Amino acid sequence: MAEGSLVRAAGCVLWRRAASGEGLEIALVHRPKYDDWSHPKGKLKRGEDARTGALREVLEETGMTCDLGPELPTARYLVDGRPKEVRYWAAEALAGVFVANKEVDRLRWLPPAAARGDLTQDRDRELIAAFLSALHMSGEGTRRPD
Repeated sequence: MAEGSLVRAAGCVLWRRAASGEGLEIALVHRPKYDDWSHPKGKLKRGEDARTGALREVLEETGMTCDLGPELPTARYLVDGRPKEVRYWAAEALAGVFVANKEVDRLRWLPPAAARGDLTQDRDRELIAAFLSALHMSGEGTRRPD
């Protein structure tokens, strides 16, 4: 397919340290239009680079500012017959408050195993394993011993 038909998008596996001090939590967003749970992501604006787009989408969908960490695997799939490419980063939430909007009506913070179970798409579940590996974490969200 021609490069011009490629839908470019970016997003993050957004995380924070659990309030208990044990492990971490991953943010999932619910999009009423699709009735699905996913990682915050969205289409890039014309001329926008993927890193800037990922930060913007996280802020728009979750209300959170974040610090981008390691890049995660890029998801590639078809949407209405057009190829879509979504670049992802691990991103630590720094501050912010979620406000429901037309695009995202709910936000959940869950431990990695629970987040994996709640995600609608398999490709989003695969990102959790890549995220944990990138942060050198175990499946329960605790640091592996060295």
